[in-house]
Amino acid sequence: MSSCREWLIAAGLLCAAAAQAQTPAVAYPGVGRAATAKEVQAWDIDVRPDFKGLPKGAGTVAQGMQVWEAKCAACHGVFGESNEFFSPIVGGTTRDDIKTGHVARLNDRSYPGRTTLMKLSTLSTLWDYINRAMPWNQPKSLASDEVYAVTAYILSLGEIVPDDFTLSDRNIAEVQALLPNRNGMSADHALWPGAGPGLGRRKPDVTAAACMKDCGAQPVVASFLPEFARDAHGNLAEQNRAVGAQHGADTAQPSATPKPGGGAQPVAAAAAAVALLNKHSCLACHGTDNKIVGPSLRDVAQKYAGRADGADYLAGKIKAGGAGVWGAIPMPPQALGAADAKAIAQWLADGMKK
Repeated sequence: MSSCREWLIAAGLLCAAAAQAQTPAVAYPGVGRAATAKEVQAWDIDVRPDFKGLPKGAGTVAQGMQVWEAKCAACHGVFGESNEFFSPIVGGTTRDDIKTGHVARLNDRSYPGRTTLMKLSTLSTLWDYINRAMPWNQPKSLASDEVYAVTAYILSLGEIVPDDFTLSDRNIAEVQALLPNRNGMSADHALWPGAGPGLGRRKPDVTAAACMKDCGAQPVVASFLPEFARDAHGNLAEQNRAVGAQHGADTAQPSATPKPGGGAQPVAAAAAAVALLNKHSCLACHGTDNKIVGPSLRDVAQKYAGRADGADYLAGKIKAGGAGVWGAIPMPPQALGAADAKAIAQWLADGMKK
């Protein structure tokens, strides 16, 4: 009798397993939940070349100029000409290019550079990148209308649209037809499969071959961390695997190579200041010992060394922003607390010491 009951139980389990295999089931019951519509919408922000995903909105060239001067010009120049650290956005296109859809200067080896508008083939790419990545220190902070306005301003600088133009989700496809390089995409690299011009017609060159004769000298790549920043994020040697080419330097110890200019500072000399600089993205525009968009922090410290009100003055400049002291590119006001601003300013006023 017991053996019969065991057989029935086994048969029941097999039937249940078969039924479960035929119906979808949650992989981990009780773990997680389905994303809400608002959560999906927050992630689903890409805009495709056919403008699918583009939100409704509009912005004028004049509005774009205001946003540009407040949030973009510091890095990209007042007229999109940029500077020595960022590639120019505007330049290199002509009215003939707008007619043909091919930028002639892309084939001119004597032309000094390649701008964004020279290479841009799909307007959705420009809109999408501004929307998701700009401004540098506050990505995704622009409203849709501001993105339309900034895009319109860039297009007006390239003389693609007039100065009184309003760009919107309703006419952006018409503007796409005016891009100077709209016909410039090519499939000759053979990296895309499928039928069509240049698609799948040959094997892409992805094998390469090592140089075996009359080769140039092997380049030597070297880098080092400033002494005050060596242990800002913990000991790198403890954050890498013990196998492979990159083991990580032991940044808990001072550098074995003395640096010119007075020797090494202690590792902990500026840990708090460096943490604040990283927290507020200051190092995106200010190198420690080299100019990026703004002056190097070393130059700032040297300029105000010994000034009695140096810390208060620098804290005020950090909060309020300014222009003219270090060049024409303005520093916008920084949205950090007074205590953090004073801590950074005090470190600079003390000569970047402990």
